[in-house]
Amino acid sequence: MRRFLLLYATQQGQAKAIAEEICEKAVVHGFSADLHCISESSKYDLKTETAPLVVVVSTTGTGDPPDTARKFVKEIQNQTLPVDFFAHLRYGLLGLGDSEYTYFCNGGKIIDKRLQELGARHFYDTGHADDCVGLELVVEPWIAGLWPALREHFRSSRGQEEISGTPPVASPASSRTDLVKSELLHIESQVELLRFDDSGGKDSEVLKQNAVNSNQSNVLIEDFESSLTRSVPPLSQASLNVPALPPEYLQVHLQESLGQEESQASVTSADPIFQVPISKAVQLTTNDAIKTTLLVELDISKTDFSYQPGDAFSVICPNSDSEVQSLLQRLQLEDKREHYVLLKIKTDTKKKEHLPKLQPRPYSCASSSLFHPGKLHFVFNVVEFLSTAPTEVLRKGVCTGWLALLVASVLQPNTYASHEDSRIALAPKISISPRITNYFHLPNDPSIPIIMVGPGTGIAPFIGFLQHREKLQEQHPDGNFGAVWLFFGCRHKDRDYLFRKELRHFLKHGILTHLKVSFSRDAPVGEEEATAKYVQDNIQLHGQEVVRILLHENGRIYVCGDAKNMAKDVHDALVEIISKEIGVEKLEAMKTLATLKEEKRYLQDIWS
Repeated sequence: MRRFLLLYATQQGQAKAIAEEICEKAVVHGFSADLHCISESSKYDLKTETAPLVVVVSTTGTGDPPDTARKFVKEIQNQTLPVDFFAHLRYGLLGLGDSEYTYFCNGGKIIDKRLQELGARHFYDTGHADDCVGLELVVEPWIAGLWPALREHFRSSRGQEEISGTPPVASPASSRTDLVKSELLHIESQVELLRFDDSGGKDSEVLKQNAVNSNQSNVLIEDFESSLTRSVPPLSQASLNVPALPPEYLQVHLQESLGQEESQASVTSADPIFQVPISKAVQLTTNDAIKTTLLVELDISKTDFSYQPGDAFSVICPNSDSEVQSLLQRLQLEDKREHYVLLKIKTDTKKKEHLPKLQPRPYSCASSSLFHPGKLHFVFNVVEFLSTAPTEVLRKGVCTGWLALLVASVLQPNTYASHEDSRIALAPKISISPRITNYFHLPNDPSIPIIMVGPGTGIAPFIGFLQHREKLQEQHPDGNFGAVWLFFGCRHKDRDYLFRKELRHFLKHGILTHLKVSFSRDAPVGEEEATAKYVQDNIQLHGQEVVRILLHENGRIYVCGDAKNMAKDVHDALVEIISKEIGVEKLEAMKTLATLKEEKRYLQDIWS
C-alpha cells in the first residue's frame, strides 16, 4: 500500500478522532496511514520524510496551537533553520477552530505558514473547519477530497522518478504551480462529491439530446457573451447532475419514560454532575440598562463540588419548553412528549464524532470558597437577539434565557446583600459539572503583583480573586502582598457598573490597590475631561506602570471577557505600550508578550 504520514495535534480529542477516521478510511482507498500524535517526535522525522504528510490541528480558545503541538511549533520556529529545510516535503493540513473566537484556526495557520516558509509545499488545499457552524461541513468533503489528491501526488511523483531515475526534487517552477494544481484538484474533488451515481445511462441520453440541441442553438448563442445570468458552451450544454440524498446513519426510537431517576441518568458527561439548588439571584444592572446582568448563587454545601477562584464550571441546560412544544406539534408527536428519544449510530458510519449536541455552557466562578463557604456564585448577561424567521421575534439565549426564567421566583433587586429566607427550601435546582483550569489562578506567592482586565461580566473571576485575597490578608495581617490592579469597563456609570460597592470596599481596605474604570457611553459633564472610553484606553494611559509590573517586577496580567473584540484590542494595547516604554519595534514587543504567555504570566479566559 502507498504510505503517508498522518499527524494530529489535539487539545480535547477532536483532532485525534478525525485523524483516526482518516486512518481507517485510508485502507479502503488503498493507502496506509502512519498515525502519530505530533508530540511523539521520536516516532517520525520530517527532515528525512519522503512520503506525503497529512496534519490535523486544533486551536485553543486563546488562538494557540494545542499543548501537544507546543514543542513541535517551537522547533520549527527556530530562526536558524534554512529556507529549504522542508523543501522535500509535500503536505495537506486540516485546521479546526471556532469563528466565534478572535484567532480562528490559528493553531493550524501557524504550522501551515511556517512549513511553507521552510520550503514545504501543499499537495492538497488547507481546510479550515468551523465548530461554530459544524465541523463536518468542511471535515467530510476535505477527507473525501484527500484520496484523489493523494492518488495524483503519487502518480506525479512516480512519473518524475521514472524520468529522472531519482526521487523528485522540487524545482522553482514546480513549486510555483503546486498551489494552482492543488486548488484545481480540490475543486474537482468537490464536483465528484456532487455527482449522482447513475449507471442507467441517463447521462448519455441527455448528452445526445444536447448535441442535437446545440446544433440548433449555436447560431443564437454566438450572439451572446457569458454572464451571471446566461451561460455559453460548454457549460450551457452540460447535463444537470442532481446530488444524491445523504445515506441514513441514525436509528431513532421512542421509549416511554420510566421515571425521574432515569431522566437524570440519561445526561452524559465525562465529569461528575451535581444537582444543586439556587439559593439566591440578584439583578446587578438597572432596568434601563442595555443588557440585564444577573448574579446567581448556588448551594453546593451538600455536595463534593469544590473550586478555587479562576476555575470555571458548566451548566447543563435543557431546550426551551415552548420550542420543544412547537417542534412536537410540527412533527405531530405531542402525545409522545414524555417519551425518550433513543438515537443509535449505524455501524457502517463515522458520523458519531460530528453529531451536533446541546453543549453545556461554561461560566467563570465569581466567588471564593473562603469568603462564601458552601456557596458558588456566577454572573451572566441575559442574551437577547431578534430572529427574522419567519417574522421578527425577540429571542433569548438557550441557557441564559432558561436561567433567567428559572430564577424569576427568587430574583432580588439591584443589591448584593444576602437575604436568607424560607424560599430556599423550594428553590429550583440546576445541574452543573466542574471545568477546572490549571492556569487561570492567583499566583502561589501573594507578593507577586497582578493586573486584572475584565470589562462587563469579565469581572466575574476577579471578584473571586479579591474575595480570596481579603481572606488571606485577614489570616496573615503581616504578610507581604503585591499590588493588585483592576481595569474594569461598562457602558454607563449608573446603569451597569457591576459590583460597584464591593470594588469600593476592596479599594478602601487595600485589597485592591488600583481601580481604573472606563465608561464607553457616558459623555463628559460640563468642563469635565473625557475619561478613557474602553479598558484598552486606560491600559495605555497607565502604560508605564503596567510595563514596569510585567517586565521588571515579574508580575502577571489576567484578561477575561469578550474574545472577538476586547481581547484583541487589549493585546494590541499591550504591544503598543511595551514598544513605547522599552523602545523596541512592535515585532519585538509581540515576542515579549509571547514569552509572557509561555511563562503563564499573560493569562486569558475569553469567550465569544
